[in-house]
Amino acid sequence: MINPSHGPDDSAFALSWDAVTDAAERVDGYAPLNEQATLDLAAGRRTPFLLRDGDAAVGALVLGSGELDLVVHPEFRRHGHATVALTELFGDPAYAAAAPDDLTAWAHGDHPAARALAGRFGFDAARRLLQLELALDAAAPPASAAPERATAREEDDAIVIAAFDPETDADAWVVLNARTFAIHPEQGGITAADLAARMNEAWFDAGDFLVARVGGALVGYNWLKIEPGAAEGEIYVVGVSPEWSGHGLGRRLMTAGLERLRQRGATRATLYVEGDNVPAVRLYRSLGFTDRSVDVQYRRRTR
Repeated sequence: MINPSHGPDDSAFALSWDAVTDAAERVDGYAPLNEQATLDLAAGRRTPFLLRDGDAAVGALVLGSGELDLVVHPEFRRHGHATVALTELFGDPAYAAAAPDDLTAWAHGDHPAARALAGRFGFDAARRLLQLELALDAAAPPASAAPERATAREEDDAIVIAAFDPETDADAWVVLNARTFAIHPEQGGITAADLAARMNEAWFDAGDFLVARVGGALVGYNWLKIEPGAAEGEIYVVGVSPEWSGHGLGRRLMTAGLERLRQRGATRATLYVEGDNVPAVRLYRSLGFTDRSVDVQYRRRTR
């Protein structure tokens, strides 16, 4: 059932893989793999497997870095293929090292079938990731994207919001991001190499990466993501230095980001936020963001 005999460099494997993932995205309305899984596959940090029933590719599975991703082709769902694949995975010693007891798995869309499958194989819900959206043409126009003076904190603190400079800001941003997301399992671990990989993506535009400076030091940022030709833009990640948290800088960065998206022609903004991040959820809802979807991360119970 699980076919590890060919990798992504094999053309037949690649065609079957794309057929599964593309069909799932068309039917479900979202990609079956998140960005981190896709980047890890490209870098060789995780391993792709095809699920087969005879000659038919019925699903795709990604394993590595302590995480599991599984998608079944829409035409072959509700036939037990996911159950067979996970039974094989957890019962075969060959996969034991890549499938530790505390393995995590994302369920995009929080479907009842995913919940049932998770419970059957000893996974408990550990995180809820909300995707929110905002129609930009219905939102009140925000203030200027780059005000000269701060209104967040003290009047004599000059905050400058400007575009990210890859030559001078990269190292400082990695440090700031690690401090800002010190307890975040993915975002806080981004390295200089991870940043470089993202800057090489087709969607990257330094003008969409807004950074806030006080006296030349980075104190916050709002990184935007607009896929080529897309009508919507994503608030990719917003971060504020811990010492500036609670002083209104996050709202200023969000306001600047929404204005930038408008300038770029986006008609809708989206973002992801941890469901238990109460201050951030409150901020986004106050700006008019509403629910779009929910992703759930499951963690396998340790024995």
